[in-house]
Amino acid sequence: MRILSKDPKKGEYKVKTETLDDLWYLSHIADPGDLIRGSTVRKIKMGGEDERKTRISKKKVFLEIELEKIEFKDDILRLSGIIKDGPEDLPRGAHHTFNIDENSIITIKKERWLKYQLEKLKEAAAAKQPDILICILDREEALFALSRKKGYDVLNRLKGDVQKKDDNVVAKGGFYEETIKLIEEYVKRYRIENVIIASPAFWKEELMKHIEDTNLKNKITEASCSSVDEGAINEVLKRNEVREVLKKDRISKEVKIVEQLMQEIAKDEKAAYGIKEVEQAANSGAVKMLLISDGYISEMREKEKYSQVDNVMKLVDDMKGEVHIISSEHDSGKKLDGLGGIGAILRYKLEY
Repeated sequence: MRILSKDPKKGEYKVKTETLDDLWYLSHIADPGDLIRGSTVRKIKMGGEDERKTRISKKKVFLEIELEKIEFKDDILRLSGIIKDGPEDLPRGAHHTFNIDENSIITIKKERWLKYQLEKLKEAAAAKQPDILICILDREEALFALSRKKGYDVLNRLKGDVQKKDDNVVAKGGFYEETIKLIEEYVKRYRIENVIIASPAFWKEELMKHIEDTNLKNKITEASCSSVDEGAINEVLKRNEVREVLKKDRISKEVKIVEQLMQEIAKDEKAAYGIKEVEQAANSGAVKMLLISDGYISEMREKEKYSQVDNVMKLVDDMKGEVHIISSEHDSGKKLDGLGGIGAILRYKLEY
C-alpha cells in the first residue's frame, strides 16, 4: 500500500492499494462513521418513467460517503455508506458502495485514529514482502530469480547440455539434482522461507519427486507458467500462488501471537478470553496484547454489536496495549474463534 498524502490534524490519509493484502489491512482499518472519499462508478437511470424507455448507465463520479458497512469477500473490499458529498445530480443521503480492488485510490478520514490502526497502515505501507526464491524450469533448463519489494533479480540459469557461458552453469550430474543443489544453496545464502517452483506442463512435479529434504519441501509452493524465460518470472509474480505465499508469511506471525495466548491460558496465568473477561481486563488497564479474530469482527458488525468491540480496542489503545487482528482462515485463528473470537495477554494476573 502507498500512502499518497496525509493530514494527521484533519485525520485524513489518502492511500493506494496495490496487493490483496492491502485490502485485508484496509478492512480492519476502516470503521463505521469514517468518511471515505474517491472516484467510483455509480449506476445512473436515464430516460423517462416508462420502464421500457429507462436505461441504466455507469458513470464515474467523485463521492464522499459516511461508512456504514465493511465487507471483504471474493478479493473485493466493499465499503458501503450514505453519500455526504458529490455531484449535484446525486441525492445526499442515498446509499453507495465503493468496490476497492488492488489498484484503488481512496481517502479515509477519521475523528480519531487508534494507535493500532496507524500501525496497520504503516505496516501495509512498508510492504514487508518476504524474499521469494523463484525457480522456473523445463526438462533441461532452469531459471532462478529472487523477488524483491519491486520486481526481481535474476540469480542464475542452469542448462543441462551446454558449455559454460557468462554466468550460466553447466549441470555436471543429473539435471534435477543440480537444480535442487542450487535451490538449497540460495535458500541458505538468502535465508529464504518461501520458494516457488514453476514450469510449463509437468516438470515441476518431476523435480519435486527428487527432493528428499522435508524442510525444503515445506517451503515450496508449485505454480504453472508458459515458458522458461524472464517473461515467465513476471507471469509467476502475478499468480495467486504468490499471494498465498505472502499471506502465509503474515499468518506465521499471527500463529506465534495466538500460541503465546494459549500458553498463558494453559498456565492459568496472565490471560483472558471471551468478551466479558477481556472487557473487564481492558477496564482494569491490564491488557498487554489484545487478539481479535476477523471472523468475530464480521460477526459483531452483522449483529450491530461492533461498538462493544470497538470500545475494548480503544481502551487497550489508550492504555498503550497492542491490538492484533487475527485471520480466521488458519488453524490458530480458528483456535481464537473457539475461545469466543477475542482474547488478551495480560500485564498481570487478574482474579475474577
